[in-house]
Amino acid sequence: MDHRDQLMDTLKTLLRDVLRARFDGAAYAKLARAHGYADGYMRALLDAGLVEQKELLDMVGAERRRFVDEAPATKAA
Repeated sequence: MDHRDQLMDTLKTLLRDVLRARFDGAAYAKLARAHGYADGYMRALLDAGLVEQKELLDMVGAERRRFVDEAPATKAA
């Protein structure tokens, strides 16, 4: 695994943290902190020229879909 792959894996972890906090109903402070970490990390990757904006958007969409697909089904009451 090269350095860029490690950076992208870290980003995926940060994105999952945001999604988990959002869909688990975490406190605003926890959700805002998770968003801040992910947003800052993505900005750093963009500023360093390591990724393109479209690649990031595609990754966020893919992680969102993966999160929803892996979420346990909820039963209607």
